[in-house]
Amino acid sequence: MKKTSPVSRSDRFARSPDADVAQFTESISFDWRLWRQDILGSLAHAGMLRKIGVLTRTEHNAIARGLNAISREIAAGKFRWKPELEDGHMNIEAELTQRVPAGAKLHTNRSRNDQIAVDMRL
Repeated sequence: MKKTSPVSRSDRFARSPDADVAQFTESISFDWRLWRQDILGSLAHAGMLRKIGVLTRTEHNAIARGLNAISREIAAGKFRWKPELEDGHMNIEAELTQRVPAGAKLHTNRSRNDQIAVDMRL
């Protein structure tokens, strides 16, 4: 079965939310500005996952290369933000996972609230 729902929904629902709900819950219209902090936090988190053995060296390197490529695209204004993915974190994570399969491991032991706390602190 082909996955059609955004990453954050993890196939828990049969269909996407109605347009009104999606518009009410989105935050990409303003939180995209935290992309630098989100990528820095993800790079640090990937380093920790490598250190404790969740990621192999190859996976860690691939994730770092993927995040750095996404960072360059965002800085150049070439990254396509997708409102249906709700927020900046999910946009970056979905793109990374599409490019680098090991990117799916990056969310290990980290909640979206953790990501927001780190981003705001940075």
